[in-house]
Amino acid sequence: MPVNCIGLDYATGSAVDLRFSAAIESADPLISPPPGLPWLAPGFIDLQVNGFGGVDFNDPTAPLEEIGRAIRGLFATGVTRFFPTVITGSPEDMLGAIRNLIKAKESLPEGAAIEGLHVEGPYISPEDGARGAHPARWTRPPDWDEYRRWQDAAQGHIRLITLSPEWPEAPAFIEAVVREGVVAAIGHTKAGAAEIAAAVSAGATLSTHLGNGAHAMLPRHPNYIWDQLAEDRLAATFIVDGVHLPASFLKVAFRAKGLEKCAVITDAVMPAGCPPGPYKLGEVDVMLGEDGVVRLASGKTLAGSALTMERAVANLVRLARLELRDAVTLATRNPARIGRIEHRQRGLAAGERGDVVQFRFRKDPPAIVIEKVWLSGREVYSALN
Repeated sequence: MPVNCIGLDYATGSAVDLRFSAAIESADPLISPPPGLPWLAPGFIDLQVNGFGGVDFNDPTAPLEEIGRAIRGLFATGVTRFFPTVITGSPEDMLGAIRNLIKAKESLPEGAAIEGLHVEGPYISPEDGARGAHPARWTRPPDWDEYRRWQDAAQGHIRLITLSPEWPEAPAFIEAVVREGVVAAIGHTKAGAAEIAAAVSAGATLSTHLGNGAHAMLPRHPNYIWDQLAEDRLAATFIVDGVHLPASFLKVAFRAKGLEKCAVITDAVMPAGCPPGPYKLGEVDVMLGEDGVVRLASGKTLAGSALTMERAVANLVRLARLELRDAVTLATRNPARIGRIEHRQRGLAAGERGDVVQFRFRKDPPAIVIEKVWLSGREVYSALN
């Protein structure tokens, strides 16, 4: 049975009667809308989720029922499609994690939310700072045979790979994966301007969490952040938790890129949605502080985030001073376009997937409260339940 709900279209602010099942059928204007309507938007899309609710997607032994629980937790934050992200590790662990996530995608009722996989590393910079929280001993140069093993295990569902162009093998590797339809992204790099330009010419189209995964100290100019900001062929994702990036950087980056080339991600790790305390990400010890920030237990280095997507959207309004419609676009249409997710790039338009989020928006301070979420027309979250 189709779902009918009325609310305010996030893009226009106009009241609509939205009818949808697996796909959106219509969004008709309401002539005399009642007061106090909620907002309606496409379900949020997160291109980088390492784990959630105590579940590490990089753990090849993570029970499928626990992965399902984590996905239900993501539904409660408004997310309907996401890329579980496998990071730098041993060849065996990375392959095992990929296999486990594909089992979850195929066998769990929540698995339809797994749109594809993001592999971040191991082909990143081995240098401290640029490497971030990735284990140094497992960084390595791009390897086509290893990629083929990943993609075979993923049954073709690897959709995004983040790597550093500093490796001599990077341009040929990028060209080859792009030829297969995979999005190639630059991240965790110390690459120079010529190496970044070569990566883009080979087909790289994205900067992963631009402004992070970087050295603490950089030359004023040139440096790899400026080079990526200036490259018009690169879109960019950003972690908007108020910790990873200051408001001033967000404003500058959004102006340089143009909002149409920007998307928000959480880069959430397994402590997201959990109480403060010590946790383990694979072989890396981390601490979720009382301030809600995840850091390496050995120091102050950030280790992913505990951000949730509805908070990220509110933070775009609060920190970057975006209008609500633009903030929601950075969590819906833009990541769909950047991640090449079909039937999710036109908002609440007929023919798009029936992924819908209903929410309330509080202006001061900006906050989003999720009320209901549908995945392909199936209700997957209700605040009433």
